[in-house]
Amino acid sequence: MLEIRDLSFAVEEEAGKKEIIRDLSLTVESGKFVVITGPNGSGKSTLARLIMGIEKPLSGRILFDGRDITDLDITERAKAGISFAFQQPVRFKGILVKDLLRLAAGKNLSVSAACAYLSEVGLCARDYIDREVNASLSGGELKRIEIATLLARHTRLSLFDEPEAGIDLWSFQNLIRIFEKMRSEIRDSSIVIISHQERILQIADEILVLAEGRVAKRGSPAEILPALIGQTAPVSICQKLQ
Repeated sequence: MLEIRDLSFAVEEEAGKKEIIRDLSLTVESGKFVVITGPNGSGKSTLARLIMGIEKPLSGRILFDGRDITDLDITERAKAGISFAFQQPVRFKGILVKDLLRLAAGKNLSVSAACAYLSEVGLCARDYIDREVNASLSGGELKRIEIATLLARHTRLSLFDEPEAGIDLWSFQNLIRIFEKMRSEIRDSSIVIISHQERILQIADEILVLAEGRVAKRGSPAEILPALIGQTAPVSICQKLQ
């Protein structure tokens, strides 16, 4: 379980400190698929980076499975069982896909085992297993390879920061299928996704709406989505949240 207590974060600007996260508290239970949404500037991505340890809070605590991880660095949090997928996946020049999967798994995966993870994210293994993780791959391909590395890690908490960013419609449909499968197979782990895409929000167990650095609303898709998308007009999530 992830527990955040009274978390605050600010950045220095010319006019002084600007608060991004303000005394934010929330919990994510084990076995849950949670989507965090909200308008631009509400602190969604900052919150994800604070959970992973990329940013350090000004105050408050972060607990994971009952352990205080507030002062742990990224590596220590990864070892504790937290994975993070960036908006724009990192390109690793000179590293083969199979070697990246082995690094993620922390062991010398067989080729067949590495191929199995690629198949889970809808990639033809024989076309990708020996390719370099570099500029020759599309954004959608990189997204799915990154998700395959998270699957190979078998972590207790998987964080995704706007996974739909920069991918085409075909890749997005495959992304939804992958998340639906991950949700159906959750046992004692948790998935947290930062997103404003309605299709991703629809498959959540719980939606958290951030506004001005705080949790403004939380509940099931049935409780939260009608207020976000409207009952009559086809208004986008982003427009409704502004």
